[in-house]
Amino acid sequence: MAAPPTPLVFKVTRREPVLITPSEPTPHELKPLSDIDDQDGLRVQIPIICFYSYDPAMKRRDPVQVIKEALAKTLVFFYPLAGRLREGPGRKLSVECTGEGVLFIEADADATLEQFGDALYPPIPCLEDLLFDVPGSGEMINCPLLLIQVTRLRCGGIVFALRLNHTMSDATGLNQFLSAMCEMVHGAQTPSIQPVWERHILMARNPPQVTCSHHEYDQLADTAADNVPLSMKTHRSFFFGPADISAIRGLAPPHLRHCSTFDVLTAFLWRCRTIALQPNPNDEMRIIVIVNARNRFNPPLPRGYYGNCTAYSVAMATAGEISRNSLGFTLGLVRKAKANVTEEYMRSVADLMVIKGRPWYTMVRSYLVSNVTRAMLAEMNFGWGKPKFAGPAKGNVASFQILYRNKNGEDGILVTLCLPTPAMERFEKQLDSTFKEKSNGGGDAKSPLSSL
Repeated sequence: MAAPPTPLVFKVTRREPVLITPSEPTPHELKPLSDIDDQDGLRVQIPIICFYSYDPAMKRRDPVQVIKEALAKTLVFFYPLAGRLREGPGRKLSVECTGEGVLFIEADADATLEQFGDALYPPIPCLEDLLFDVPGSGEMINCPLLLIQVTRLRCGGIVFALRLNHTMSDATGLNQFLSAMCEMVHGAQTPSIQPVWERHILMARNPPQVTCSHHEYDQLADTAADNVPLSMKTHRSFFFGPADISAIRGLAPPHLRHCSTFDVLTAFLWRCRTIALQPNPNDEMRIIVIVNARNRFNPPLPRGYYGNCTAYSVAMATAGEISRNSLGFTLGLVRKAKANVTEEYMRSVADLMVIKGRPWYTMVRSYLVSNVTRAMLAEMNFGWGKPKFAGPAKGNVASFQILYRNKNGEDGILVTLCLPTPAMERFEKQLDSTFKEKSNGGGDAKSPLSSL
């Protein structure tokens, strides 16, 4: 775990926000979102940030102009993103493709990439300066669907930050859009993967019928533990390198040691987190695994589909069961939650949205986990090479797993976590104790507390 960084203070000079429109005329039409897209849990803004080092080969090119031009060209193909959301009967969302454009902010900071030190991970220092919240721009309806800020650093590096209206795309869809922008920077005339709208694929059936269990949408009463204000929580990032993952895998029973890194790490963290929270042993604890369901369909969704196609699949157990049992217990539950997501499951979710009024997923006694290691944000090259960091800018609701290279050049998984401060202290002790025990048993793993 990284120690809280020394507060970084610098001045950012911003130009007035402008609207970037598609570089060519686009259709003016009304396109309904899917019944997966417009659920309440996705009616949020998601911040992403990328840091790039100075590249002498790009000395004569202004990153602001490069990215603006690529953005305008890309919006020709992803023209719904240049429109505005409208809400109809039954709270149904559609995007009016008006071509009004996306918000763009040009900025300069009197800071260097080196001044950020080793703090290039969530929570990002001075995020509000690097991704300015333009007043009145952050509502779901009748507002820009995308905001991008490009900040030049004094050292010649750049910071690329964006805020996306989540109803339009999930991580896979956003990756497709940004990849197309990168291709435009490098001279492409069209994206290598053509964007596909076809949101009708994930509309509710007629008549709608809920055929699967969806505990993620259970209506539960909040508890005192769920209502801890953010000011009383601690937000940390933890790095797990290959040796750490191997040590955790060794805690699983032999028949489960082949499981994916995501499954093993998630099961381990859910158990440690539960112990650290010290709930009543009889309390039902939940894990919500965000599952990309594109390949669960037969036939699979079109390759260029950039809408939301994720499920919030739940596993449940009492705090006592999680604490008493070994890693194999939670690992089995995580795997079952992922396996529950099928084509029928997704169609059942869409039907539930229509029947129950597009409810939020519950966060009561829940650990929400999102795997963005396959989003390929770390590959986004706008001409300045691969980013030093690319991923979610904060993780105070979901716990993200992000591809990351630590200060020693070691590749691994960065995990964001937000807990009430006393629970975070206990979590760190639990983590440290686990790795010390493994090390004393002859392993070579070091605690992630010292890895960033």
